[in-house]
Amino acid sequence: MSELFEVLDHDRLEECLLEDAVFEMPFLPPGAPQQEAGREAFRAHLREAVGLQEFDSVDNVHIHETADPEVVVSEYRLNGRVVATGRRFTFDIVMIARVREGLIIWSRTYSNPFDGAIAFDMVHDLLAGLTTA
Repeated sequence: MSELFEVLDHDRLEECLLEDAVFEMPFLPPGAPQQEAGREAFRAHLREAVGLQEFDSVDNVHIHETADPEVVVSEYRLNGRVVATGRRFTFDIVMIARVREGLIIWSRTYSNPFDGAIAFDMVHDLLAGLTTA
């Protein structure tokens, strides 16, 4: 599992995913899908981000074992920049994943939605979405 954090290569990351893996991201901005099912959905998610943001490093990685041998809890910091503005960002992330036979079959990722809103200069949009939700 830790090898996922050593590279930011999308192709290598996709190789670690079961074909019908489920990805949950409950803290995405209002209107964004909170769950995606399947490797293809994950690829589409990554393609949508190309040209918007670039990740250049992962650090502060901590992997936590759990009582369930299939469940891994990881904390890490993802660093990058917004392509349009060059603004640097750092996202602190917690991911809970279920791994079976070396492949991720389910994951739930948490990050602070304000970090993304600040990086992309969308705090007003986030707040407006929260008040109408």
